[in-house]
Amino acid sequence: MTARALLPPEGTVRDWLDLRAREQGSAPAYLFPDAPPLTWSELRDEAADLAAHLAGQGLRKGDCVAVMLPNSRQGLLALFGALYGGFRTVLINLVAGAEAIGYALAHSEAQVVLLGTAQRALFDQAAKAHPVTARTVAVGERIDWPDGTCAGPLEDVGPQDASILMYTSGTTGRPKGVLHTQASLLAGGWTVALAHELGAQDRALCVLPVYHINGLCVTVIGPLVSGGSAVVCDRFSASRFWGLCREYEVTWFSVVPTIISHLLHGAEDPDAATRARIRFGRSASSALAVETQTAFQTRFGIAIVETMGLTETAAQILSNPLPPGVRKIGSPGIAYGNEVVILSRELRPVSPGVEGEIAVRGPNVMTGYFRNPEATRDTFTPDGWLRTGDLGRMDADGYVFVTGRLKELIIKGGENIAPREVDEALYAHPDVVEAAAFAVPCAQYGERVEAAVKLRDGATVRGEELQRLCESRLGRFKSPERIHILDELPKGPSGKIQRLKLAEETREKV
Repeated sequence: MTARALLPPEGTVRDWLDLRAREQGSAPAYLFPDAPPLTWSELRDEAADLAAHLAGQGLRKGDCVAVMLPNSRQGLLALFGALYGGFRTVLINLVAGAEAIGYALAHSEAQVVLLGTAQRALFDQAAKAHPVTARTVAVGERIDWPDGTCAGPLEDVGPQDASILMYTSGTTGRPKGVLHTQASLLAGGWTVALAHELGAQDRALCVLPVYHINGLCVTVIGPLVSGGSAVVCDRFSASRFWGLCREYEVTWFSVVPTIISHLLHGAEDPDAATRARIRFGRSASSALAVETQTAFQTRFGIAIVETMGLTETAAQILSNPLPPGVRKIGSPGIAYGNEVVILSRELRPVSPGVEGEIAVRGPNVMTGYFRNPEATRDTFTPDGWLRTGDLGRMDADGYVFVTGRLKELIIKGGENIAPREVDEALYAHPDVVEAAAFAVPCAQYGERVEAAVKLRDGATVRGEELQRLCESRLGRFKSPERIHILDELPKGPSGKIQRLKLAEETREKV
């Protein structure tokens, strides 16, 4: 079993933990700035023990175990323990709010919640919002198993058995539960290892929440498949980022465009040894502005590899090649480990250069939406392509260029305007740290363009100046009629700016 194989990995998470413990037992697997590291042997042994105690609670393979823990040593042990036992593992988004968390716990049919001590109040609020029947197991420095709990036997687990159940943000309705098998979860880590040529010598810096698919598959499952390691932080900190890269001898990191922008506008710089050691930085979860990528690479001398992924595809579907391969600025790259096409409205593949909906097919694609056959049916084409909801075009070399989201597209006077066009015009101003354009209802045109920005500390630029910048680059028709200057832009757990929520919040302030 090797990550560099052209075929996806075989087996289960249990198989791969056993393999790592057998072949690299004393090597560090996951490290933590505020806790002792886990070697592969320690991780396997503690995960197996946790799984056995869950079985001793009466759980069978496929039963649901929820994890309500932040990025931490105990959080990783809870995750791998549940997966090792073959339990359907629902990772709870801790910033989703009590109502959404209660819905996920109830809808997932969770029987046990591995609950961090700091998350007890949040769980209690969630249990009031929905009929949650799961019993809780407190996880502090140790796991507080109920009296009389003994280790039980584990059942055999196969590649097509359930692994992760992860709920989407639900910005346009109830969250949908994305269900992955053991095989598709591992394939999610494999596509990352394949594209980035990861090996045992590589160490990732994980600053994204593991309850998001990017943090989970890229920087946790990726090292499991590649045999490398990861430093798992509780959260992103601009002031600590480069110091952690230096201290732990990090060779790559995975972040989102907002983090890249914050590092670019920060005062800290990596030292020469850290710059030389880091092979690349990885950007995902939303489009990276061309100006931001170019400025980051110029300042820090570290290549940024733009990628694209979805919860439904266990993260990555596209990536730019590593240097010295061709990285096309403005594109999340080419397919690795799966097939990607552009579909017409009639769901037929289109020619290079023609815009349509991006679709994917491969071993990392989800089983479907849990207890939602209608949404599953609508998401897959009759011949098995998963529709991403993203618009784009593919060039003759197979590189995809994302032009917008179907749900976020601004239709002004019958003309389609991609929010990303406006974003990139705003990012061209050196004082803009974050930017997002969105649609607002309009009696004359149906919809009009507005935008919101966050500025760097001390900036004095006004909205009118930013409007003129957009008009000079895009023309008046596509430019925002109003630009809101905000202290913070609303984001999801991965750091992706939520345009639809932003439109609602700014309308309330008008």
